[in-house]
Amino acid sequence: MAAGITPGRLRHRDVIHVGRGLYRPAGWDFDLESAARALSAASPGAWISHVTAARLNCQLLPAWLADSTELHMSKPRALPSVRRKGIVGHTVVAREEEIDTVDGIRLSTRSRTWLDMARRLSVGELVCMGDQLIRIPRPNFEDRSVPFDTVDGLRTLVARHPNLQGVVRAREALDLMRVGADSAPETLLRLSIADANLPEPELQLRLRSQDPMSPTADMGYRHIRLAIQYDGGHHLLEAQVLSDRRRDKAFEAAGWTVLVASKDDLADEFEQLILSIKKHLRSAPPDHPVAAGFADR
Repeated sequence: MAAGITPGRLRHRDVIHVGRGLYRPAGWDFDLESAARALSAASPGAWISHVTAARLNCQLLPAWLADSTELHMSKPRALPSVRRKGIVGHTVVAREEEIDTVDGIRLSTRSRTWLDMARRLSVGELVCMGDQLIRIPRPNFEDRSVPFDTVDGLRTLVARHPNLQGVVRAREALDLMRVGADSAPETLLRLSIADANLPEPELQLRLRSQDPMSPTADMGYRHIRLAIQYDGGHHLLEAQVLSDRRRDKAFEAAGWTVLVASKDDLADEFEQLILSIKKHLRSAPPDHPVAAGFADR
């Protein structure tokens, strides 16, 4: 109406009625942001949530949800529940600070979205998503200098909603989250190491611990000089290949062993890499802190 569109125009065949107060052009190709924006504008007091909010926030989702076109909307208990065709509705308890407005779209914050997704994701998937919330950003590549949240901040959020569906998985995931994983495969590699009952590696391991410009390994064991790298798809670019080679040679020149994992190792659940890590841990002196208690595994 504000745009001068009359009720008669809305009845033309080139316009499709989606739901109360919502219309779309007949030939419209689905666009998640546009759909969410219209839904948000037509639903006072409600907000975009769950997987839809995760996608709009560019949060890390498992492959089976990464291209989801589901539209999720949450409402407080004081309002009638969502009854729109094609919309997944949720009636929830949420504080105002758990809801944000981004580019005119009212949606759940990244942290609240992570908690909402606990009802649907596995513990491992929640850890991957959570690690990205607490990771330290790199100012040279990102437009921020602080993480989206902290483990303590997420614990406070979880404690605020003890009856939320999936909260038990969220608590379990919190215990497994660590600052230092730059990607989901790095988190999955770390979890595979833990599942194999191996000592927990140090993340973002600098060759020279006091030098901020030092070459860095994704993870490793300093006291036995073992560096572990996960090289994803972007590492195949020529410039990145050269950078990786310089990085690895720096570690090797200092007497370190470098193990490099790839997407093939990820598909194999890092089975061969875990065997290599075990081999190096067994080679450590028996009285070494990292090797203590490992010889019989």
